[in-house]
Amino acid sequence: MDFTFRRATVDDAQAMAAMHFRSWQESYGHLLPREFFEKQEAGLPQRADRYREFIAAGHPRMLAFDPDGELVGLGAAGEGRDDDRPGEVELFMLYTLERIHGRGVGQALVDALIGDGPAYLWVLDDNPRAQAFYRRNGFVPDGKRQLCDPSWYSLPEHRMVRPGVGL
Repeated sequence: MDFTFRRATVDDAQAMAAMHFRSWQESYGHLLPREFFEKQEAGLPQRADRYREFIAAGHPRMLAFDPDGELVGLGAAGEGRDDDRPGEVELFMLYTLERIHGRGVGQALVDALIGDGPAYLWVLDDNPRAQAFYRRNGFVPDGKRQLCDPSWYSLPEHRMVRPGVGL
């Protein structure tokens, strides 16, 4: 694999916001209306500011770059946010650009973020590719379901949990 991985710095925030937006277009373009993406695109400067704030506050993000130095993957994990959290660690986000799917970048990000320990995550119901990836990593649905925020058109999502690989 010719990709490089490192923790994000505040200087990466603008590229992170742009890559995150592009991955949403690729992953959710069939689920959300054009207006959603127009609003998200208009908010890219604010998203970059939020990334700078998160990173400066010590909330790390892991990045993946292709051989040309283009940002192609982004992930974050940390202390779980759910009141009824099934574990201490939550995988908050994992996004890779479509052109590098199947090349091991997502797996390398998961390995860097949570290793093989216990964790949980939320995934959209209509995201079979991501669900299959998470199942290969030992995650299974735990029965908890919710609707996304109305800004995400209340898309349904469910929680997946793993006790840890080999545990």
